[in-house]
Amino acid sequence: MTEFCKTEQRGHTLIVTINRPDRLNALHPLANAELGEVFDGFAADPDQWVAIITGEGRGFSAGNDLRYQAEGGKRVPTPRGFGGLTSRFDLTKPVIAAVNGVAMGGGFEIALACDLIIASEKALFALPEPKVGLAALAGGLNRLPRQIGVKRALGMILTGRHVTAAEGERLGFVNEVVPHEQLMEAALRWAAQIEECAPLSIRASKEVVYGSLDMASLAESMTHKWDGVKSMVESQDFIEGPRAFAEKRKPNWQGK
Repeated sequence: MTEFCKTEQRGHTLIVTINRPDRLNALHPLANAELGEVFDGFAADPDQWVAIITGEGRGFSAGNDLRYQAEGGKRVPTPRGFGGLTSRFDLTKPVIAAVNGVAMGGGFEIALACDLIIASEKALFALPEPKVGLAALAGGLNRLPRQIGVKRALGMILTGRHVTAAEGERLGFVNEVVPHEQLMEAALRWAAQIEECAPLSIRASKEVVYGSLDMASLAESMTHKWDGVKSMVESQDFIEGPRAFAEKRKPNWQGK
């Protein structure tokens, strides 16, 4: 049982809904630790291939629960970071952020830690930490420049300004903007397209993309021996895919 989020599995997709709507889904250490456990379970479950994270009510996540912090609330270790995702660097399964409202500070950092961002037309993004004497140290300062370029990222970081979903799409960190009432439908559509692909191929692809970004040399990234690629090549699905293509039928992926 979870206290600060809700989970639901549809097919091979796990839907995780942050459930603190009275605080615009701002997260305190207890919620971050719980979400870390949820995504630990997702990583370990062979029947869960894709995850979607969203928020209950009007907001995706307003970031750090400063009120809880000011009240001297209990602190617990959160090794996986905000939303159980911002300090998680070993997850090869894809995660989609379905941003339904404000994604501020740590909330935006959760979305940036996901592989795709699908945004409601009502979504708002910002890293406003400098306005209160802080800095976006849960990955925002690191991920945003990598995803949209330094100048565009600094245009948000140095001002703390709010960015709409439409501008986020233009800047390049939002994959798709949809009408608010169609958000989950759209996120599930993206998840379904991912599910049509071989799970180990998806994981190998994600591992190579992110791993290559950490390498200065293109040649090194292309000759590196990737664990995910090895698992893909040695899998039953590596045979099933070409066989299904030759037999003109839909593949029956096993994820192994």
